[in-house]
Formats: sequence, C-alpha cells, structure tokens
Amino acid sequence: MFILYPAIDIRGGKCVRLVQGDYNQETVYHDNPVEAALAWAEQGGKWIHLVDLDGAKAGHPVNHELIGEIARSVGVPVQTGGGLRTVADVEKLLQLGVSRVIIGTAAIEDRPFVEQVLKAYGEQVAIGIDAWNGYVATRGWLETSEVKAEELAVQLAELGARTFIFTDISRDGMMQGPNVEAIVRLAQVSGQSVIASGGVSRYEDLDRLAAEAGKGVSGAIIGKALYTGSIKLADAHGRLGL
Repeated sequence: MFILYPAIDIRGGKCVRLVQGDYNQETVYHDNPVEAALAWAEQGGKWIHLVDLDGAKAGHPVNHELIGEIARSVGVPVQTGGGLRTVADVEKLLQLGVSRVIIGTAAIEDRPFVEQVLKAYGEQVAIGIDAWNGYVATRGWLETSEVKAEELAVQLAELGARTFIFTDISRDGMMQGPNVEAIVRLAQVSGQSVIASGGVSRYEDLDRLAAEAGKGVSGAIIGKALYTGSIKLADAHGRLGL
C-alpha cells in the first residue's frame, strides 16, 4: 500500500519549510501546526509526518508537547523525528500518542541505542536516512558522515529496521523531483519498506514513486508542494486511487 504523508516541520512553535535543511532559508507557512495537521487530516491524510526542527538542531526533543497535542487531535497516525537520542525521548513521544518515531542522527552515532529501540518498539520505529551525494548527513543536515546510505540501511535492516525514510538533501525544498532511482535502490538492497522524502513537486513525481510500490517504495512525504498548492492532497489521493 502506498501512503502520502503531508509534512509539518516545526520550528519556534510554527509550521515552516527550509530549503535543503538551511535554517537561514525558512518560510513560515502556518502559525499553528495543530491547525495545519487538522487541515491535512480533513483533506484525507492517512498519516501526518512531523519534524521537530528545533529538536534536530538541539539534539533532544523541543516541541514534544506540541507534537503530542497534534497526535491527540488529528484522529490519524502521526510519525515524528528530530533530536531523538535516548530511550526516554522515544518513550515520551510514544506515550504522548505518536504512532511512529523516526531515528536519524543516532542511527550513525549510537548503534546500541538504535538496537535497543528497534528491539523494544519494532514497527513503531522508522530510520531516517538523509543523504548528500550518497553519504548520510546528521545533526539536522549540518554534518555529513563517511557512511554510505545503502550500507547503513543494510546494517540496520539486519538489526530489525522495517521502515526507512530516505531524503536526498540536494532535492529537498527545491521542487526538482525526487531521486527515484536512489529510493528504489535503497529499498532493494535493504529488502525493507522505504518512504520517499524530498523533492516531490508535481503529481507526476507521485506517479513515478507509486509505480515502484512493488519494489518496496511504500509512500511519499509531501511538504512544500502542498503549501504552495502545486499538489492538492485530495487530488493526489484521487489520482493514485488511494
């Protein structure tokens, strides 16, 4: 099943979008992320994707109370990431009503932690792999590691990861289309489900991704395109038969 995930990036309590993760290139799209989430749910969103941008930069959750309010309000599952580095952070969000947490930087920097949460929470954990030129970026995309995205996916699949969220940072916020080839390759080498993130700007992008559902591409996160109106969520669901 292919799922569309409307994205809400939270910074300073507001719904914003960045360009290629650059905190200096921010556009505020909504002053109230709860209202934004309710709007996407009303338009047929089956899941909501939340990113705590402040948390990603700080290295610990910052907007967790707001995220919990969204999770309790929208009536559809919510997944969220940004600064999750400890089991306590993960437990807190799950207790607040989040359905799936996303582990990013810690997947590179703290393997024992990742093993622990995958063992304890399994399907409630997704691994966010953000890549620049094929290498994993960490700490809110402020740093690039020497680990290849595909190698990391294979390693973590062996530890029990079943869902990956893959972002090609060079495409994020640029409205240039997703890197479909890299997304499919990650799904194939890991043998697991991959949600595409970054670059979705037209309905045709969603057509290309949904066509790869049989190869493990299980969904797409849509951010800027929804806020600019170049993609309308209800129309996208209708077009894809979702």
